[in-house]
Amino acid sequence: MSSVPTVTGPNAGDEARPSAKRRRRGLPGGGPSGGGERRGTASRGGASGLAGWPFVVPFLVFFVLFLVVPLGFGLWMSLTDSSLTGHGDGTFAGLDNYAEAFTDSEVWQSLGNTAWFTVLSSVPLVLFSLVMALLVHTGLPGQWVWRLSFFAPYLLPVAVVTQVWMMLYQPESGLFNTALEAVGIDGIGWLVEEKYAMWSVALLTLWWTVGFNFLLYLAALQSVPDHLYEAAALDGAGAWRRLWSITLPQLRRTTGLIAVLQVLASLKVFDQIYLLTKGGPAGSTRPILEYIYDTGFTNYRLGYASAVSYVFFAIVVVLSLAQLKLFSRRED
Repeated sequence: MSSVPTVTGPNAGDEARPSAKRRRRGLPGGGPSGGGERRGTASRGGASGLAGWPFVVPFLVFFVLFLVVPLGFGLWMSLTDSSLTGHGDGTFAGLDNYAEAFTDSEVWQSLGNTAWFTVLSSVPLVLFSLVMALLVHTGLPGQWVWRLSFFAPYLLPVAVVTQVWMMLYQPESGLFNTALEAVGIDGIGWLVEEKYAMWSVALLTLWWTVGFNFLLYLAALQSVPDHLYEAAALDGAGAWRRLWSITLPQLRRTTGLIAVLQVLASLKVFDQIYLLTKGGPAGSTRPILEYIYDTGFTNYRLGYASAVSYVFFAIVVVLSLAQLKLFSRRED
């Protein structure tokens, strides 16, 4: 019988190594799985890429139907003399509506009122919310009571808030004038005098919406690392030094976010002013959104109202980008 020679020693597996190397490198001769694995991986990658579309398509449909289409239709309407009455509906007017908007004194007055309200409301809403969050974060007794009392007004609907504050602002029987008269000060026409009307709206807005900013600040304070305060205390830093050197720098991102959100919310003010003063007295509190509403749905000039709204939209975009750029530079 013939025997088959066997190879032993360090070169025992050399004959099988080339095919294994070929299989690992994907070279020809490395077995049937050399190029098939890559083709299978590519096909699985394409399938996994398509697997997410069923989750994205519903959002895209709603996005197009309720944002893209209305924006495009509104832009086209701003170039026409469309009206709710149907007269001249669809007649192309070019840029006449935009030219009229830039020369309309009521547009500029409404923009001025909106800017004044933004200043009156945004600055206190940032500062007061920061102070309230700091007080609660320091460990005041009854934490849940403070958090509930600060945030609860934000949950109320605007109709309820305005009705309550209209009773407080009553010139004869309101709580504010009653308190002033108790200390010998004459009552104030909170909603009927031009120099007080916008301040009254800003005060209502401060009480109503400060809870949201307070919650954001409180969450940011709870995320500040404790070891920073411990190290500062070991170095002899007092409470004020820790506030200025640790707390406020750590809140810089949150402050920027709150400032941007608050400015945008103040620029879009409409509900509380419309329910409280109807834009009066003498148009001193009418914001730009109320002017757009009156122009489109009271005077029936939809085309012109659309043009004014797009002018205001461009102003909001520019202010938002400038504000974001400003805060990013400060952070850098």
